Amino acid sequence: MSDGGFEKVTASDERMYGPRKLLLCGFSGDIQPHVVKLLEILKLSDIPRIWVTAEHAGSLISDVLALDDNAGRGLASELPRAIIMSGLTRNELHLLMSGSREAGMKPPLWATLTPTSESWSVQDLLKELAAEHAAMQRRKP
Repeated sequence: MSDGGFEKVTASDERMYGPRKLLLCGFSGDIQPHVVKLLEILKLSDIPRIWVTAEHAGSLISDVLALDDNAGRGLASELPRAIIMSGLTRNELHLLMSGSREAGMKPPLWATLTPTSESWSVQDLLKELAAEHAAMQRRKP
């Protein structure tokens, strides 16, 4: 199911694949306002957000991306914490990742949408991201 694995994303204003949206998995209703505040601070609040819940686990990523802005807002989510970025610029990706680290956010799994991953289910993508994360952790000295 791998789409080539991890690929370093260089800084640029080039827009990445997909519609401009964030899929936010595993963020409870009480944490969501903190994420919204972080996006405001980073001047990324204009990016539409989908709060992915367990109800969406079997859905294709492409179908979840078609949901309206703020779908799932305020709902509990037992999914692994992940942020799937679609249609952002490479600079926005770097800003979001570094901003979340600096804010002390519990580290999520990170992904960018690809033509391959948009045809996967949410649960399959999250499993793949967790496996890639575990492999990277094993490689660290």
